[in-house]
Amino acid sequence: MNVLIIGSGGREHAFAWKISQSSLCKKLVIAPGNGGTQDLGLNIYVDPNDFPSIKEICIEHNIDIIIVGPEDPLVNGIHDFFKSDDKLKEIIVIGPCIRGAKLEGSKEFAKEFMQKYNIPTARYKSFTIDNIEQGMTYLEEISSPYVLKVDGLAAGKGVLILDRLDEAKNELREIIVNKKFGDAGSTVVVEEYLTGIELSVFVLTDGKSYKILPSAKDYKRVGENDTGLNTGGMGAISPVPFVDRFFMDKLDREIIIPTIKGLNSENILYQGFIFIGLMVSNGNAKVIEYNVRMGDPETEVVIPRIKSDLLNLLLGIGNGSFSEIDFDISEKTAATVILTSGGYPEKYQTGYGISGIEDADNSLVFHSGTKLNNKELITNGGRVLAVTSIANSIEAAVKKSMESCNKIKFNQKYYRKDIGKDLL
Repeated sequence: MNVLIIGSGGREHAFAWKISQSSLCKKLVIAPGNGGTQDLGLNIYVDPNDFPSIKEICIEHNIDIIIVGPEDPLVNGIHDFFKSDDKLKEIIVIGPCIRGAKLEGSKEFAKEFMQKYNIPTARYKSFTIDNIEQGMTYLEEISSPYVLKVDGLAAGKGVLILDRLDEAKNELREIIVNKKFGDAGSTVVVEEYLTGIELSVFVLTDGKSYKILPSAKDYKRVGENDTGLNTGGMGAISPVPFVDRFFMDKLDREIIIPTIKGLNSENILYQGFIFIGLMVSNGNAKVIEYNVRMGDPETEVVIPRIKSDLLNLLLGIGNGSFSEIDFDISEKTAATVILTSGGYPEKYQTGYGISGIEDADNSLVFHSGTKLNNKELITNGGRVLAVTSIANSIEAAVKKSMESCNKIKFNQKYYRKDIGKDLL
């Protein structure tokens, strides 16, 4: 099979690493890819939202299956674009149709979906320019901290958690009236603040049946002990110790099954990954959000624990054999530590040479923000590398990753040294 992976981050590098191992993979194209994926297949630069150019790539390289990494192309309708084109409709697209992608593309839609199908989540109300004063009153009625969620996609910056009422009111006005996030903020969801432990659960579905992938916990804050600004993720651990069979059975009954049944009830074609972000407190889980693709950096610990042929599993989504295919997961622990550019997630410099990756041979090094410049590997983003290690325990996996992080060199390198410690 000829495979196209769309995206340029660590998630896509992990997919490429896994897919390239499949005996079914004849050709692998990554668009646009990064400095690491070019060792596994053919990198072709293209904007992931430029569907006509992606169409040309598919025709030129006789692509049989597309794995869509980031959320933007899905929310913008890449699945529907392919299925409505006579030259493309036979290509298997791993990612939901545009209506299914609204689970991530619209916070209000997701909350209404959860409410309709009795999926546990935080209490909320939605506000627009037409009822913004009711929003101000609602903020006065709920307790601090205040959670404001921009309805549309906002490059990962659309969730605000504020301690003071005056700040919350000001931000609500800034988003809706002054269009701080553009049209994405035309509607704002205000919801109660949930406390507990965050957990990421991943499901792969053909629209009817589903398989639960390994769970993971990621670390969003830039500083150790979960301090500082939110980031795209500074590290991840899989599996999570408190996620046992009994917990997963409950999660399956209360959240996963109602989600799949709800999608079917809405006649939504959903073929791909569902990322369910949860807050767990006293053994009970509530959904914080849905994402319609795999997470990053969680993918970098989830994919290495999958023992089965992932491409064969994805092929099953297209040919109807998905539910019959065996799915095996390693019982070992995976830990990833993200190496970032100093200053991230705010201003940071790029273009620095990277060395020492070949010395980190006890780990898998997935590239997130790298590129080749005259054959030299240089930094090209805030999150630069994801250093993943496999071992029999969290302590051992983290230790291996930390040792590898010390061997990799680039100017202004920064990483958290406490990944996984809260789970010990």
